[in-house]
Amino acid sequence: MTRVPIKISPRPYEAVIESGILQRAGSYLRGVIEAKKLFVVTPAPVRRRWGKELMASLSEAGFAAKIVEMPDGERHKRLATVEQLGERLVTLGAERSAVLLAFGGGVTGDVAGFLASIYLRGVDVVQIPTTVQAQVDAAIGGKTGVNLRAGKNLLGTFYQPRAVLIDPAVLGTLPEREFRAGLYESLKAGIIGKPPLFERLENADPKSLRGDLELLEWVIAESVRLKAEVVSADEREGGLRRILNLGHTIGHALEAETRYRHFLHGEAVAWGMIAAADIAAAMGLLDGASASRITNAVVAAGRLPKVQVRSRDILRRLQADKKTRDGVVHFVLPRAIGKVEIVNNVPEKIVLQAVEKLRRFPGLAGSA
Repeated sequence: MTRVPIKISPRPYEAVIESGILQRAGSYLRGVIEAKKLFVVTPAPVRRRWGKELMASLSEAGFAAKIVEMPDGERHKRLATVEQLGERLVTLGAERSAVLLAFGGGVTGDVAGFLASIYLRGVDVVQIPTTVQAQVDAAIGGKTGVNLRAGKNLLGTFYQPRAVLIDPAVLGTLPEREFRAGLYESLKAGIIGKPPLFERLENADPKSLRGDLELLEWVIAESVRLKAEVVSADEREGGLRRILNLGHTIGHALEAETRYRHFLHGEAVAWGMIAAADIAAAMGLLDGASASRITNAVVAAGRLPKVQVRSRDILRRLQADKKTRDGVVHFVLPRAIGKVEIVNNVPEKIVLQAVEKLRRFPGLAGSA
């Protein structure tokens, strides 16, 4: 078992990484939370595959747990879903002592976390992520939110969970595309501040990694450690935490412009990292060899859905991004493998050139 502390005042918590922790979730949570009524917020595919194991574990530990099913997919990451789930909680008798368990991928964690932060003005939440993207990134750090038509995560809160339980064994049932999409978030962590993690992923075959549970657990743990270090130093994105947005500026714009139907989140971030490396190189911040390593590492992970958007439309989307301040778009750009910085003086021409390069990118044509 790997335990990674998230040192946030006044109530620190930990991420626990262990194969099989799902079957022991109840006994672990008994030492973390006092409430007996739990409400498991989960989409149907996760409930069907893993729900019985989690519910049995909770029952054995003496919890009275109920399933609250939510629709699956990024397009349901909306206020309407939060309202529907809230109404369901009321019907099921959820009181202020209730605890929500966010059991699913990044969308589930964001929506359930947001719901927990506002239901009865705040109830506890535990994150039990079931995708690579959620395990290495989304479930850590307390960011919650839903999308607006104008952009991604424009409504949300900072609301820390009581615990994060990460079971790498559940990843074995993920579709190949979703597994690869999550690895881009680990690649991002390597670029930001974990060069050994980047190097392992740079040289790893995604299919082999999936079958190497020991290496997979290490990749997850290193990714979680990076995010925990950053979040512990800057909970509310006042400064340092903004570096975690590497690849997200253009990535979010790509998602919004395609109405969250064309890219998985990690795929959009992957394109965003290629663009960030290209922008950094164009501005003289990153050497060409390192920019090529970043691009090649993304390409090595597999095919990506083709970028089929107008560059000017992406530029317009950037203006609505929550990372834009006083009308100025802020980019997180790599300076080296393991070092990034926030830059706010990127010329529009360079941004347009980077997006155009994505549109014409060789070797990744077609859908993933």
